Amino acid sequence: MTRFFTPAEVSAHNSEADLWLSFLGRVWDVTPLMDLHKGDVLLLPIMEAAGKDISSWFDPKTQDVRRYVDTLTTCERYYTPRGRFVHVPPAAPRSDWATEVAPNWWRDERYQVGLLTAKTTWIRVINTLTSQEQRLQVCSEETMAEILQRYLRYNSHARSYTWKYGGVILDMNQTLDENNVPDDDHELQHLRLDRDLFSPALLLYFNDDLTES
Repeated sequence: MTRFFTPAEVSAHNSEADLWLSFLGRVWDVTPLMDLHKGDVLLLPIMEAAGKDISSWFDPKTQDVRRYVDTLTTCERYYTPRGRFVHVPPAAPRSDWATEVAPNWWRDERYQVGLLTAKTTWIRVINTLTSQEQRLQVCSEETMAEILQRYLRYNSHARSYTWKYGGVILDMNQTLDENNVPDDDHELQHLRLDRDLFSPALLLYFNDDLTES
């Protein structure tokens, strides 16, 4: 099952020992690449972009690093304004460059860990048994079951509750939108209202069953 991530989740992995990137809607864990090329100066542009989205580095059509035509040589070059990085060939032939690098890391699916959400949504999860309220940032593509997984860190017995919105039991196999939970972010922004005050509230009702944890 494909997992979706928020930009905040990607940005949390921002060190050489734990380095994630996002580009063209996908999320990549390139920590193994850092280990493989440890000490290589060509890692610097990647390290500087740790935890960030680097879609501007790539051509959406070719899924490859952007290119341009050098006006002096009329040759096609890779466009790397932040500096050449791992697997990008040098501008001129060099004896120390391996011409066959396959696949390039940005095409190597071993590094891909999921997809970047097209939109994040803030919700409030209210436990009617304890009156505890927790705000969660979730991905619009996630089903309620996946949102429940996010909530487990705050309540390990979350599966023992019935989830409702507006008095209606939520289908855990559907998304918030499919469950008719509104996303009013655009309208709230237009009205210049604080979305934190108007986040939809999902109510949890205890099933009196602690067998699921």
